[in-house]
Amino acid sequence: MTSRIQPSTPPDFQARIDALWVFPIKSCAGLSVPQAVLTSTGLAHDRAWMVVDAEGEMVTQRELPRMALIQPELVDGSQGLEALVLHASGMVALRLSAIATVQPSARHAVTVRVWDDSVPAFDMGAQASAWLTAFLGDSLGPLRLVRFDDTHHRPSSAKWTQGRPSSNQFSDGFPVLVTSTASLDELNTRLLAKGEVAVDMRRFRANVVLGNAGGQAPEVMAHDEDRIGTLTIYNQSDTQGGFAQLHSVKPCPRCPIPNIDPDTGHAKPSVSDTLQAYRQDARVNGALTFGMNCVPVAGRGQVLRVGQGVRGEWVF
Repeated sequence: MTSRIQPSTPPDFQARIDALWVFPIKSCAGLSVPQAVLTSTGLAHDRAWMVVDAEGEMVTQRELPRMALIQPELVDGSQGLEALVLHASGMVALRLSAIATVQPSARHAVTVRVWDDSVPAFDMGAQASAWLTAFLGDSLGPLRLVRFDDTHHRPSSAKWTQGRPSSNQFSDGFPVLVTSTASLDELNTRLLAKGEVAVDMRRFRANVVLGNAGGQAPEVMAHDEDRIGTLTIYNQSDTQGGFAQLHSVKPCPRCPIPNIDPDTGHAKPSVSDTLQAYRQDARVNGALTFGMNCVPVAGRGQVLRVGQGVRGEWVF
């Protein structure tokens, strides 16, 4: 039975879900989806796979910017997720069974590292390794694709979650990243004023993108997401109740990945240089931030949909 979460009236903040993004393979291209199941580790299938080197260390666009050009596809079947398909220019699409890794044999089990965490995973096989190495090159040796062992609990930093239970798969450290269209618009206004090219949300790899609620609600302002404690998501037809909540725990510090053009794999420091002028955040020792890391606190198993309403209260 779906729980009802009663927000205060009126809320400090109102919005709608403008977009939902799932990134099946860490640091590869994402999928813009109309709906996604909220799980304890974030949106279903988000960062469920990761590329590793011969030593089992994670590989991202920091080392291989061309990872941005790999487009995963998720194929559903009668039993749920059936296959992961890899697409890239000049490469024959590679279809990998997702069912085979649900209960794989022990010989596929490996231990890999994502940041400082050693976690169990399942190797997706020689074909995936050959495909990745052919497209991305062998500068790091033979590359492997692994799937997270979802029986393993990889906790988020207790320093930031303040005791709230939170698990991740191969994300950088928190289950859900939230930002807003208004925040991107602010950045693009500043980029264009400097004679730079506008960028799109793919560079920031957010899962939930917020937009204006419409009607009489105030417009969402740039980086409003920075100030909200808990986001309550509800059905548009049921504005008095809610069925999912995301609690904001940490501003998202930004590495150079947003400088990489997702269409070409080429980097230019214009995004970081522009953020430097106005996005230094004292909460993370002056790092440049864009978006808020969140943990699910209610509604696990519920389906989030583009267009759903969002409420919140100012905390930060």
